[in-house]
Amino acid sequence: MKITVVAVGKIKEKFFADAVSEYRKRLGRYCKLEILQVADEKTPDGAGEALEKQIKDREGERLLSHIRDGEYVFALAIEGKMMSSEEMAQKMERLGVEGRSQVVFVIGGSLGLSEAVLRRADEHLSFSKMTFPHQLMRVILLEQIYRSYRIMTGGPYHK
Repeated sequence: MKITVVAVGKIKEKFFADAVSEYRKRLGRYCKLEILQVADEKTPDGAGEALEKQIKDREGERLLSHIRDGEYVFALAIEGKMMSSEEMAQKMERLGVEGRSQVVFVIGGSLGLSEAVLRRADEHLSFSKMTFPHQLMRVILLEQIYRSYRIMTGGPYHK
């Protein structure tokens, strides 16, 4: 399976980059992983609703440019469905059995995802009702993907 993570913004802190690198290495035995970053838009203090929508739309266009027809897309969104690690593993396994060999996870910027990205997604996934920095969310997502593969293969990691 090929898994692509498309995210707004760059990883700036070394400790986040190191964590992403570690999970990239661990996942190498289970899947082909690609991580794509798109530029984020600066949001001025006191930006109104209309400007925030424009910013999300611009970031959304960049994200969508990396999503192809036929790819199964998870949009990470606070209002999405929450799953346990076991449910995530079952979902990933089911996608593989169904022949969905390309899965994309989309992480938005500080304002979230545009309506166009949310419409394109096959599923909205939430890790919490809390808001996380996009850099940390990448690490959390990769850890959960790795955990899913460990669950699928009966590895001890998930216990």
